[in-house]
Amino acid sequence: MSSDDDARRSVEMLLGILDLDASDARTTEDIFTGSSHPMPTGRIYGGQVLGQALVAAERTLPEGRVAHSMHGYFLRPGDAAQGLTFAVDRIHDGRSFSTRRCQAFQNGVPIFSMIASFQDENPGIEHAYPMPEGVPDPEMLATDEELSDGIHPLSKRMLTERPVDMRHVEGPIYREAGAERVPQQAVWMRMRAAIPDDPALHRAALAYLSDMTIQESILRAHGLSWGLPGLKVASLDHAMWWHRPGRVDDWLLYVQESTNARGGRGLASGRIYDRDGALIASVAQEITIRVPEA
Repeated sequence: MSSDDDARRSVEMLLGILDLDASDARTTEDIFTGSSHPMPTGRIYGGQVLGQALVAAERTLPEGRVAHSMHGYFLRPGDAAQGLTFAVDRIHDGRSFSTRRCQAFQNGVPIFSMIASFQDENPGIEHAYPMPEGVPDPEMLATDEELSDGIHPLSKRMLTERPVDMRHVEGPIYREAGAERVPQQAVWMRMRAAIPDDPALHRAALAYLSDMTIQESILRAHGLSWGLPGLKVASLDHAMWWHRPGRVDDWLLYVQESTNARGGRGLASGRIYDRDGALIASVAQEITIRVPEA
């Protein structure tokens, strides 16, 4: 099978998991069910649940309202071999804003909890922090897969089977983090094949992308790589703000930095720009990080 076929298949897999089923059960909440894409580690990728929870919440909205912010907590590791149930609580519908709470369950217990806000499109004042200058174009950079020789086979499989083309401006940190210890990085990313024009689908897919690599600004600050034996990293929470429409099958620049690490936790933030420099979204995430003693 060609690489183009593999790319289409991986993106079709993502579209499939974002296409949730609605339950006919009569409850006080809207219920949806979904599946996970396979993961070599057996644990659900956090960005998958972010995207699915957003899809579930948006299915309950008045027409025309779109996501502008979400705040979620990763409560338990998810099992990628099992299905998921999403329960949406319609907290509030106002004249311009709606609020939804969505929880993802496996085996009867929540693994993720989110509150999101949605708004009608309205005119108003506008500004945005500019995209950094001097960043090389993605075509000038090697793909992460091309720079992944020598990494663990499970990590290699995650790179080759994911639906995302990703290119680190400073180079990936799968094997080593490089000599310079700086709490920032930039990554070009896009889906490996075109997806339908539905803006809601692009918002959900952007949530999927937003969980990728954002932890690495914390690792780079301390010269740590993903390949360090005994390193343990897990996402605690995730916040995202959608500012402008954007396509995830066009190149996006994810600019990331870490402002703090203490007490076994690290905080990272990111800004996502389209290729023309428009600020599409902002992201923040706190992780727990355990570094093996020397």
